[in-house]
Amino acid sequence: MRQNTPPSSPFFERDDMNDDHEIDGEDDELIYIGDVLDAFEAESDDENNGGPNNASIDEEYIPPRDDAVLTFSSHSGPVFCGSLHPTENLAVTGGEDDKAYVWSTDTGNVVHAVTGHKDSVIATEFSTDGNYLATGDMAGYIQVFKMSLDFTKVWEFEMGDMSWMHWHIAANVLFAGSETGETYIWRIPSGDCKVLQGNGSKSEIGHLTADGKSLIVGYADGCVKLWDIKSSTVIQNYEENTALGHSGSITTIATDPDNGRFFTGSEDGKIMIANCKGPLINCFPSGGSVEALAFSNDKEVDMKLVACGTLEGNVSLWDVNRQAIRFECQNEEPAGITKIVWGPKFTVLCATLDGSIRIFDGKYGLLEIVVTNIYKVRNFRFIKYIAIKQIIN
Repeated sequence: MRQNTPPSSPFFERDDMNDDHEIDGEDDELIYIGDVLDAFEAESDDENNGGPNNASIDEEYIPPRDDAVLTFSSHSGPVFCGSLHPTENLAVTGGEDDKAYVWSTDTGNVVHAVTGHKDSVIATEFSTDGNYLATGDMAGYIQVFKMSLDFTKVWEFEMGDMSWMHWHIAANVLFAGSETGETYIWRIPSGDCKVLQGNGSKSEIGHLTADGKSLIVGYADGCVKLWDIKSSTVIQNYEENTALGHSGSITTIATDPDNGRFFTGSEDGKIMIANCKGPLINCFPSGGSVEALAFSNDKEVDMKLVACGTLEGNVSLWDVNRQAIRFECQNEEPAGITKIVWGPKFTVLCATLDGSIRIFDGKYGLLEIVVTNIYKVRNFRFIKYIAIKQIIN
């Protein structure tokens, strides 16, 4: 494991919380974890009275609250990436333990353990047709396996330090970005390769346009380039440090599935709107470092929105046609947003740095559900109580 491995999500260590913390009032929607509190009180009595065990909080295991229907726990370190198989009930995950696992989403059992990586696995994806599995680590070692041949390795490559990797949306073509700025394109399993030259700045993120003909690449210096995949030429070059451009590392890209527009977000706190067939459209401040962007995908709702999440925990919904914020989502005790996806019934699912998943109503920006865990940190007792409002089925 290298020293520059991605950081783990932080715990909330709040010194002002203690065993005497009370919850005022009652609420029909409040789930109070009384049994866990009782366990903590009993432990506190043992510690204060010199009980028979005289054990510290570190020596006793209190299982965390887990609202998931299934938990996969074979990784021994933070999990950095994962994806679902397009047709089978399978998932693949990779993590800081230099391992990747393919596992059943029905049982949680390991179907295949990927070996050979010597650095944190930061990219794991099934191909769009589900025939191949690709795994890549920070050192740039990439492996591709054939699913129908019991995960036989059909291709491998060492490209140097890697920052991202994705499959094409309609072909067995693999893309990967490098620390030195190049973007690699391979045809799988032949390994035929093309390289899109960078500008000397790290290739931070890549995203295909909706038609699959172009690739949007964001760089660490704030530059954004639109590449024609077939000719390996730059169609549009949105330069850094301009009035409508970015001045910080590109962190996220989202493309409109219905036309050529795309949004980019950056550490500089700006959202840039561009057109694949024309110049920049506009650039807006977001209120914090932009970590996640996602276009709405519900064809039955006559509204095109982009959900935006920031490192400061702000979640906003942007009206694409008006190029303005429609709602600032209600988000009490916000935590940094790491990922956003649109779910069924026009809902917005947000993953956060505190380990919770927050679900908002995309039409009105209201918080509907918070799913979270109880964490135990060294010599510290942290009780989380959450209000859950069920989505009407």
